[in-house]
Amino acid sequence: MSLRSTDRQWGSVAKFFHWIMALAILVNGVWGLLMTDMTPSMSKISVYAWHKSIGLTVLALFALRLLWRAFDRRPRDEPGPRWQQLAAHAVHGVLYLMIVALPLTGWWFNSLRGFPLQYFKLFNLPAIAAKNEELAKVAHEAHELLFWALLLVLVAHVGAAIKHHVFDNDNVLRRMLPFGRPRD
Repeated sequence: MSLRSTDRQWGSVAKFFHWIMALAILVNGVWGLLMTDMTPSMSKISVYAWHKSIGLTVLALFALRLLWRAFDRRPRDEPGPRWQQLAAHAVHGVLYLMIVALPLTGWWFNSLRGFPLQYFKLFNLPAIAAKNEELAKVAHEAHELLFWALLLVLVAHVGAAIKHHVFDNDNVLRRMLPFGRPRD
């Protein structure tokens, strides 16, 4: 499999970014849901620190993914109705916006609460806002709402991929699977 994408399928670098980010988002989402119910302890602080670091990793991976996309080609769209192609592009655009907005609202919330932000205990990141408890409530709500909205869009994304694979029997899913090969 080629590192670079072809007009028929995504290359291994694009697939790596897709699947590692999907895994990180899934793990961090579950982690985020579970951590809020923990009793206050040092373990809870550690779990929150991991959640924040994974979120920042997703943000960094997204930046690298965009950089790669700028120099990598994109497989041509599968044949099909124009509305499906437009819907696919719209869903990807919304996913991209949410993938950026979710960690940024988390960082914003963390800054507004006045908490330090360390990346895997390696270095500190600066606050992006001054401490403000009232605004922190807004940031927290935005972070949570974006998470639930992201889940809805992901359900549409995965549902469409399954629909293409099972009902349309085309290459949309095959060309993004880690070891998938498009059929002729």
